Amino acid sequence: MSGKVLVIVESPTKARTIKRFLPSNYIIEASIGHIRDLPQSASDIPKKYKAEKWAKLGIDVEHDFKPLYILPRGKSKIIREIKSKMKEADLLLLATDEDREGESISWHLVDQLKPKIPYKRMVFHEITKKAIHQALESGREIDEHLVNAQETRRILDRLYGYTLSPLLWKKIAFGLSAGRVQSPGLRLIVERERERLLFSSSTYWDAKAKLCRCDDSSDYHFEAKLESIDGIRIAGSKDFDSTTGKYSEKNQVLRLSEKQTEDLLQEIRTSDWIVGDIQERKNRTKPAQPFTTSTLQQEGNRKLRLSTRETMRIAQRLYESGLITYMRTDSPSLSEEGLTAARNAVEASYGREYLTKIPRKFNASTKGAQEAHEAIRPAGEICRHPDSTGLDGKELSLYTLIWKRTLASQMAEAEKALTTVKVDAGKARFTATGSRIIFPGFLRVYVEGKDDPEAALDNKETFLPAMEPGQKLALDSLDSVRHETKPPNRFTEASLVKELENMGIGRPSTYAAIINTLFERKYVRKQGTALVPTFIGFGVVQLLEKNFPDLIEYSFTSEMENALDEISLGKIDRIKYLKRFYSGAKGLKNKVDIQEKEIKPADSRKIKLPQITLVDGIRIGKFGPYILCTDEETGEELHASIPEDLTPAAITDSDVEKLITLQKLGPEPIGYDKPSGLPIYYMIGRYGPYFQLGEKTEANPKPRRASILSGKNHQDLGIDEISKLLSLPRELGTHPETGKPVIVNIGRFGPYVGHNKEFRSLKKEDDVYTVAFDRALALLAAPKRGKNGSAVIKDFGKSSSGDPLALYSGRYGVYLKHGKSNIALPDKYKKDEEEALKLTAEDVNKLI
Repeated sequence: MSGKVLVIVESPTKARTIKRFLPSNYIIEASIGHIRDLPQSASDIPKKYKAEKWAKLGIDVEHDFKPLYILPRGKSKIIREIKSKMKEADLLLLATDEDREGESISWHLVDQLKPKIPYKRMVFHEITKKAIHQALESGREIDEHLVNAQETRRILDRLYGYTLSPLLWKKIAFGLSAGRVQSPGLRLIVERERERLLFSSSTYWDAKAKLCRCDDSSDYHFEAKLESIDGIRIAGSKDFDSTTGKYSEKNQVLRLSEKQTEDLLQEIRTSDWIVGDIQERKNRTKPAQPFTTSTLQQEGNRKLRLSTRETMRIAQRLYESGLITYMRTDSPSLSEEGLTAARNAVEASYGREYLTKIPRKFNASTKGAQEAHEAIRPAGEICRHPDSTGLDGKELSLYTLIWKRTLASQMAEAEKALTTVKVDAGKARFTATGSRIIFPGFLRVYVEGKDDPEAALDNKETFLPAMEPGQKLALDSLDSVRHETKPPNRFTEASLVKELENMGIGRPSTYAAIINTLFERKYVRKQGTALVPTFIGFGVVQLLEKNFPDLIEYSFTSEMENALDEISLGKIDRIKYLKRFYSGAKGLKNKVDIQEKEIKPADSRKIKLPQITLVDGIRIGKFGPYILCTDEETGEELHASIPEDLTPAAITDSDVEKLITLQKLGPEPIGYDKPSGLPIYYMIGRYGPYFQLGEKTEANPKPRRASILSGKNHQDLGIDEISKLLSLPRELGTHPETGKPVIVNIGRFGPYVGHNKEFRSLKKEDDVYTVAFDRALALLAAPKRGKNGSAVIKDFGKSSSGDPLALYSGRYGVYLKHGKSNIALPDKYKKDEEEALKLTAEDVNKLI
């Protein structure tokens, strides 16, 4: 193309990467995501539509569900800039992502820009020179079916959320939300917690022996476990119900008690230990498929401890930087280019013997046709080794994971020899197992749950000494082993993603946002890596299950996904589908209108738990969960707040009793503060336990309080230590520049210094009780760091586009922040802060 060509992408990072592969007559502009959206609040609704009944929905349900699209704040300026560039161009290329979302962005751009020049879609699944040049030669029309499927999804989500959420506000608490995928996902977490609450732990016993060959001078010992007595198998975990924990009487097995086990060990301790049967078999293990969106999220969470949201954000940056293929995909297959690149990398790094004889190919197991058609892999014709990418930190870790998984998919199977040895001692039979790696194959590069393949090889092998049937062994030790059945594991982000995908609920590309919403709404909290539902989460699921069971049914949500796939293929009329879902006697609107009159807020705000018998359920209030009961002596109602750290699974009758007693009798002094002589009280509030100095009176409406430090038990603290806590905050002096006080205190997130609404955390070496004024001033003078540890080192004010522009020093070096976008700097500046500080506003404006 000899004239000017305008190329529109979604992000500045993607624009900079693509620009490297295009001629100088190509102008690259970024739309910064969607340019139009449905109104998010009443203030977004244009004045001429405010009086319409459907205005708050943002969907004209009376006229074929026509969406009301608006330009979000800041988008008008972007549109003006793109229109200005379009006047110079002879051709418009819409290079947004290749999925439904990208197709929708392109459609909105055309509808808003109304170009008078020719335009077409430019589609690619990786940002490499070859892929970009191929895309230039194979432009196509906007796929209306994909656009319709995306718009229908958006409308369904809006109808579901904006119709049910206001009901939750009225019947439970303001600010809650329901979602087409979010609510079934929450139901999975709550149902698992209910199973755990009903689980009854059972105990069973077995034994283990440490043995060695009588003639073994190396003193090599191996372990054998009790298998049977007089030919009857010993009960193990599989003989107990995994859901209830109860023992299954149907199985013909022997469940040992502690006494029976000890009696047996006493009997066989002096017996001859003789090798019985020996069996050896070979086992071959295949590698996992290359990454899809779902499996990348799962492994990112398991192996790198990244949240699903972090994984997708990092993957997005890697894709836009041209390092990996498109990260939203349901397909595990590799293109011919990907296969060749992976196999060449395997041969170069590990040798030809580690390759499969023929390329290993994978097919998608999901029905959806929504996403890209290739797995997530290193982009291009060469699988770049992680060391040559220039990456560091989390980006390097995730890229390395993708590189390893891609190579492993084309490597030979791992081959192991498994040995099972039966050892007889009197009437008891023990079993010892060993494994030996014959050929490591793909284990050389990628092992599930391990970061160091070489260390993993050792962990995979359990050696047994050479033995023969009839051989006598020496007993070194013999011990009984107690086992207790455990309730079903709580979901982690990884296992929730896996379950949602297996059940066909939603799309993997949306899971990160959905899980994040569960945290934002405080429906779940993290305990380690486990997702633990809160009282609010229980309440929302309880209301939806009782009043709208079909809308939260897993099959309903899955069937909806299938319908959206059919719409994307043009097989289903989307307007008819939306009418069936929302309108008419059986539609969502009518169901909600009917049930709204039936639902009693008091019932919706009461959570019944099997382990709580002292009160009639836990209540949900404006300020969190609480206990409601009647004082038997006075007949008055008592309200006792439940601390946030007590979840539905953690609270017990004992906790309830303590909270009621504290509320009923009021606090009793636990001691007296020596300097003031005032009583010290131990209190429990919404955010947990705390100490209070003196009583709350008209003369002293705000008595001094101190939170108990995380990990501390109030009963372990002496009165002097509590008095020190209550001496905070300490005023260290007045700031020389403002004349306002500088204080030191302990907050929810640890000790800090504060001045004029500015706060800095104390360092490990600082003592909150002794830190000096000068040290506090130095801490306050240091740049304020964000949640990720970054700090502004040079502020350029506003960029040429009007967005904030500044240099930041982060965990992985110096970077440029433009508006909400982070922009990587060349290594010269990234790794040298002094060099970066020399950059001028003119220099950095050229980089954005």
